[in-house]
Amino acid sequence: MLLDGNAYDAAGARRRLEPQRVILLLTNSGSVSERLIDAIEREFPWIRIEQVEHVAAACMTFSHPVALILVDIALMKEAEASSAELLRMHPHALTALIEPYDKVDVTPLSEIAGSPLVRSVLPMDLRLDVWLSVIRLMLCGGEYFPPRPLIKTMLREQNALLAHNGAAQVPAARTSNMAELTARESQILGMVSHGLQNKVIAVECGLSEHTVKIHLHHIIRKLGVHNRTEAAARFRGLQDSGQPMIEG
Repeated sequence: MLLDGNAYDAAGARRRLEPQRVILLLTNSGSVSERLIDAIEREFPWIRIEQVEHVAAACMTFSHPVALILVDIALMKEAEASSAELLRMHPHALTALIEPYDKVDVTPLSEIAGSPLVRSVLPMDLRLDVWLSVIRLMLCGGEYFPPRPLIKTMLREQNALLAHNGAAQVPAARTSNMAELTARESQILGMVSHGLQNKVIAVECGLSEHTVKIHLHHIIRKLGVHNRTEAAARFRGLQDSGQPMIEG
């Protein structure tokens, strides 16, 4: 649907009235290019970008409240050492680790999960519209982890639990329902259980959003639950039990 000039003006006015916020880039390697910074400022006109090269420079007051801190992987340890001060200065900011294009020396998810500061990962190899969607999610306080390494981590954890617990079982009705899922359905359900939106799941799996919705419909029917939230809860319950859910 096309909007007339007055509608565009009204939409622009609403966006300008959004509370001004800061995205703080803590990087000395140019991890976020000028092109991406321009894209952020076009997409979120109420956002101001501030870039610093040292953690000490991040532990200060900026022109507006900081909503998101993006940390270069090379500065993660230094930032974590100053996490108390960063959290004190920017209590409402979510902190995300910038995942480089080449993914060399990427910090394991288990280490990120134990971080006192970092709550998300921002991949730099996503399509621009998806990348901006992840930025939007983080600005709203949502956490994000790339699905591919997440699934690999889940598989490792499941195998370790099975090795430790031996033949530990969960109720047969629940496991039999889960066993009916295809590998693709299990993959998608794993992503859903970690809060990923259909659009992001579609890009990561090389599918259309419509196809993802169809898979979710089949998953809900096979598990005998009412919605995706209940399906995700079932998945997490079986994951905690050590029961295998995704065929490697």
